[in-house]
Amino acid sequence: MSQRRGKVQVPLVTPEQEEKLKKKLEIKNFDLNAILRGAQLTVVGALRALQNPALFTSEHYKQAALAVAAGIAIRILISIPIVGIKVLLWFLSFFINFDAVSWDDSLVSGLDFVQNYVLQVPFFLMTLMRYITPTLDNMFMDSLRWVDDTYQEKHKNDDPAQLRPPYYPNMRLYSTRDGTTHSKSTAEALTQLLLRRGKKAAISLAIFALSYTPYVGRLVLPAASFYTFNASVGLGPALLIFGSGIFLPRRYLIIFLQSYFTSRSLTRELLEPYFSRIHFTAAQKKKWFYDRSGLLFGFGVGFYIFLRIPLLGVLIYGIAEASTAYLITKITDPPPPPEKSLGFAESQQRWTNKHEFLSLDWANLDSHAGHVKAGQEQGATSTPYEKREL
Repeated sequence: MSQRRGKVQVPLVTPEQEEKLKKKLEIKNFDLNAILRGAQLTVVGALRALQNPALFTSEHYKQAALAVAAGIAIRILISIPIVGIKVLLWFLSFFINFDAVSWDDSLVSGLDFVQNYVLQVPFFLMTLMRYITPTLDNMFMDSLRWVDDTYQEKHKNDDPAQLRPPYYPNMRLYSTRDGTTHSKSTAEALTQLLLRRGKKAAISLAIFALSYTPYVGRLVLPAASFYTFNASVGLGPALLIFGSGIFLPRRYLIIFLQSYFTSRSLTRELLEPYFSRIHFTAAQKKKWFYDRSGLLFGFGVGFYIFLRIPLLGVLIYGIAEASTAYLITKITDPPPPPEKSLGFAESQQRWTNKHEFLSLDWANLDSHAGHVKAGQEQGATSTPYEKREL
């Protein structure tokens, strides 16, 4: 009787492929702890900013009054189209009986929803303030100096060698230019902003319209969310959002997605004073945000909620900018002097003290001093900063 040879079973997935898949599905940059830490920095940073006596000067009081006035103006601007539609419907009511239909009410409420959640008009108008007045940049730098002073005062009895270096003295030496275009021209930066916002608005409207198409419309928003989250935070969170999005009503899914997009845009705008001084390439900046995505989302969405307070949204925007100075001291290393900055931006792509910060006691965010000293050598390299694997 001939001996039969058993067939060798080939595994469907090799260990290397399995490890690669696990790495893609991990959510270490967007886990709950990082998001909650970001939300905590929203509150703590705002409180620190409000404790700064330099914010309560006559100039800032004037700016605060202007901010409230701007908030009123923004509310009026976004109400004009709705009021216009209501006036038109009132005029048409002399010829059409609207008592038997409900589409007129749906039109008004739908327009309001599109303005506030699809196009995010109020937030867009608030971001224009940065290009009109340098107040927000000044507020960031004043708050950064206050954060340094507060840190030194809090640790005045500790060993100075164990404390982090200050941020403000070197940061103020850097020349400022637009963090995206690297141009000193305000007109060019404003033009690029308008182009970016116009593109995003067009995409948002297109996705919103496609979500109403028969049969496939139900999958449009989940697919769009998967594409966005996969590119920004990874495959794991993207699959989670996609699966949840299939079962959520369209209205709530739109609110969630636009809240995420707006909070992300808000964080990028708030960080503009930092990136206008520390110049990153587009690829470096993308990796910088990716490694801190969870914490930045928690930080941004916290202020996004506060920004929706009627009339006071613009004023809170200023507080958020001041709070960002505190955020910077937790997720970046102190910058070196400009003449020694070669390689610094590249070294900051990876959040160097990430594990230590996320493991801190919730009641003491200032206990960690694990920053790289400004200008400190990090090994035998041709520049003062080590090239890290990303």
